[in-house]
Amino acid sequence: MTYIAATSLEYKALRREAPDARVVQTGIALRHLRGDLGEVVVSVGLAGGLHDGLPTGTLLIPREVRAPDGSTRRCDPELVELFAQSARRLGITPVFDPMITSTSVVTGASRAQWSALGYAGADMETALVVARRLAAVRVILDTPRRELSRDWERPVSALLKPRNWSQAAWLAREAPRAAALAARVVAGAQGIGERMRITRQW
Repeated sequence: MTYIAATSLEYKALRREAPDARVVQTGIALRHLRGDLGEVVVSVGLAGGLHDGLPTGTLLIPREVRAPDGSTRRCDPELVELFAQSARRLGITPVFDPMITSTSVVTGASRAQWSALGYAGADMETALVVARRLAAVRVILDTPRRELSRDWERPVSALLKPRNWSQAAWLAREAPRAAALAARVVAGAQGIGERMRITRQW
């Protein structure tokens, strides 16, 4: 099984919590991905929330993900249950609503439009992954009440702009917490998976 993380923050959180796992840092929207990820891939990290009912820190383990081209990817039900069990052991109730993979940060009216269609969160990687079995473990960071600039698609450039500095302070506090939570759920699932004796190839 391969775990992918878009940013160095998400990657380092996974390495700390699951040091024996295969983790690949792909860059946002898989920009830095080189080579094959394997047949079983889990996308781990942060997501944008699409409606007010899901605050920062909500754990999202979607059962399906919509790709930018409008197609839908079903997440592997066995993996979804595995990560849900891990979350519950941590005292966390996950949300299973569908997620979208977008080509850009979702903000403003777009959040409401996707929420009205039943989507809970947005990322920029999951549905782009080519794998036989796919799952996502995502923790909501920004929300309709806490918007982020689209500049954060390129974090280094965003930090150079004074208009983003107030958001940077909030991100410095909340993003590590969210990334660590997603990583803990992944780490907890490893032992559960061994005991469950997953029958299909990992």
